[in-house]
Amino acid sequence: MKTIKVTAGIVGPQDNITLICKIAEEYTDKLDYISFVYQNADETTTIVENNQNLVDIWIFSGVTPYVFAKKSTSQQPFFYPELNGSSLTNELIKIKYNDHKNLNNVSIDLLEKHDIYETFHDLDLHYDNLYLYEYPGFTNMEEIITFHESLFNDGKVEVCITCLNYVFEHLKTKDIPVYRVTPTRANIRQIINTALQQWETLHFKHSQIATILIKVEDMDKNRNHNTIPYDLHRLNLELQSAVINFSESIFGSFVTLGVGAFLIFSTRGSLIETGRQVGDLLEKLALITDLPSNVGISYGDTALTAEENGRLALNHAQNYESFCAFLVKDDGIIEGPLTEQERISFSFRTENKEFSEKLKQCGVTITTFNKILSVQKRIGNHSLTASIIAEWLKMTPRNARRILNSLVEQGIAEIIGEEAPTSKGRPRKIYRVSNEQNIHTD
Repeated sequence: MKTIKVTAGIVGPQDNITLICKIAEEYTDKLDYISFVYQNADETTTIVENNQNLVDIWIFSGVTPYVFAKKSTSQQPFFYPELNGSSLTNELIKIKYNDHKNLNNVSIDLLEKHDIYETFHDLDLHYDNLYLYEYPGFTNMEEIITFHESLFNDGKVEVCITCLNYVFEHLKTKDIPVYRVTPTRANIRQIINTALQQWETLHFKHSQIATILIKVEDMDKNRNHNTIPYDLHRLNLELQSAVINFSESIFGSFVTLGVGAFLIFSTRGSLIETGRQVGDLLEKLALITDLPSNVGISYGDTALTAEENGRLALNHAQNYESFCAFLVKDDGIIEGPLTEQERISFSFRTENKEFSEKLKQCGVTITTFNKILSVQKRIGNHSLTASIIAEWLKMTPRNARRILNSLVEQGIAEIIGEEAPTSKGRPRKIYRVSNEQNIHTD
């Protein structure tokens, strides 16, 4: 079987690029690369923005170009070798034993505090007078330069250690003793291996079969047993044309399943890479007819699995509301409605027989329970009311209260408080539902 090679864009200053590319040569059977050298790290955003069509993944020399790359529109995988104690050890040995400089008073930026102290301890070096600039989540070059420069000018440090090429070059022009921590060969090999493994996983997922089931309801309610009325036939052709256009846009294969029912086979990668949203299709169908339309999407390793999951997804969409879509992933997780920003993810399986029996006593399916749990997680305050469940799961408040009270009786949920009603009436109970792992079963 032919190996599909990944093309990596390698970005950083010249010395780091040279080393990373040298290590990348060890992976020529799996990896091609294009190197992009910058003078300043803030050039990374433009580099990634203008060259994302040339590469599959990006490998950066460090966290600073990685942060700048995040400002681009690229959705490709980003990687960088993390600097750690082994990276610092190389510089400390050079400072102490090659250049014979004092390491009692040192300023260090961006490295993790525990890595620094452990490295000094392992090398039997004193670390009473270390000045550390910890990474705050973004890189302020001028602030880091001032940090080192001020400490040196005030006589508090004799040596500065930086992880940034820009800071290194600037401090050198001021004749400040400065050393730069760079990735070790082991760091680089580790991140290349990680990148290749993640790419293979991603490529496998992108190759999975995707099915999209579209159903326009009630189209055949009034049709004659033997003939399709001309108006219905014209409407079906118009809907079919919209579905075919969508199928073509995602490089899919189109199948008609009957009046108002259509099936598209494509790949997971095509859906993701084209950026086409199923909401666009539902909007087009809504413009053609006011009949309720729904979509079920699924991924699977085989056409049979994908189609079965697609029918499950369509069923969830039909039971939720008109003009919505649900997705069933290859791991069995259901997500939706996809056409709304507020969506939930839930499973429809459980391997716990005792827990399943408790739910049966409540008259609640595992799917409904997982939906309730997902809503609680989505709300974010670890609590629920019957009105919230009724709104999310499209049921009556009375039915929602019945379900929640049944869960309380079986020890799956608890009442944790009450809230005042918005109008006259009894206070509303506030519930907390436990997940399957936290519920005691005898």
